[in-house]
Amino acid sequence: MDGVLSRPSIQSPVFLIQLADSDVRFECAGDDTVLRAALRQGLAFPYECNVGSCGNCKFEVLDGTIESNWPQAPGLSEKDKIKNRQLGCQCKPTSNLTIKFRAHDKYRPVHQPLKLRGTIIGQHPLTHDLSEFHIQLAQPMTFSSGQYAVFQLPGVAGVRAYSMSNSGGTSTDLEIQVRRTPEGIGSKTLFELTTGSDIELDGPYGMAYLREDSSRDILCLAGGSGLAPMLSVARGAMRSASLQNTRVHFLYGGRTAADICGRALLEQTENWRTRGSYQAVVSANGAEQALPEGYLAGFLHEAAERLFGDALSTMEIYFAGPAVMAQAILKLLVARKVNMDHVHFDQFY
Repeated sequence: MDGVLSRPSIQSPVFLIQLADSDVRFECAGDDTVLRAALRQGLAFPYECNVGSCGNCKFEVLDGTIESNWPQAPGLSEKDKIKNRQLGCQCKPTSNLTIKFRAHDKYRPVHQPLKLRGTIIGQHPLTHDLSEFHIQLAQPMTFSSGQYAVFQLPGVAGVRAYSMSNSGGTSTDLEIQVRRTPEGIGSKTLFELTTGSDIELDGPYGMAYLREDSSRDILCLAGGSGLAPMLSVARGAMRSASLQNTRVHFLYGGRTAADICGRALLEQTENWRTRGSYQAVVSANGAEQALPEGYLAGFLHEAAERLFGDALSTMEIYFAGPAVMAQAILKLLVARKVNMDHVHFDQFY
């Protein structure tokens, strides 16, 4: 076995998908999704979360039949269904299709996504509920710093998206950081897997990857498991030959001091002590408990504004974390009239 799962199995038929009002056609195996098949073949199919939540991969079925992995996905409304709209990340073809979607060049994949096999070779905790998992791939994957993969976990319906925390490149070694949540079936399953367990993954995906053609200083804003893609961006910037004069500012927010991590990992990165800075921000620390030296109290977006102010409009800004945090950061950047061409994030819910 070569470790690549991107070829359709004998049991999986291959269907032809025609884009309406064009001469573009692409193949999609019956066990693949319309979105991922399109991206594998270099098409600029819009998407964000890749797991059914955001709704950015909606397309219209003009002819043919599909099957949805998740008919109740929150990214699709009843009104969408009436208009024969579907989610590209959830739909598998059951016949040849004619479809319609609005392509946008920014979604054209920078690396071809592949279905791969991996083995968990290690796990260690970063905080009380956040751990880093090390995965050995059967075949190398090429990805850009800040991108993610979707994982099919044993016994779990649907896929889960987890960002790589190591810097981009071509490698058989992946690191992901996952927060264990009481209601999270995916994270519960992942934490219960033992060293040597096999998993399937598909990637890379995501548009919030490191832009190596920018001369701006970089600001990374992270909360929770959003630590992973921001670590990847920061590490990639430190190692990029074209960004050797770029400074990287890294802000990490948590509810309490016990939720804070990341500094030690960054300080292990070459060039960090001369070109990087790290700031912890705590939002819900009890008044009776003093913060560790150097920590700031408040919300992450408040700290970013306090520390950088007008300079935000001069930076390349990346962020990842809980939806409430992301919304607050976006509101701040809009109020500050920051050019959104220099703001990079993937929508997760």
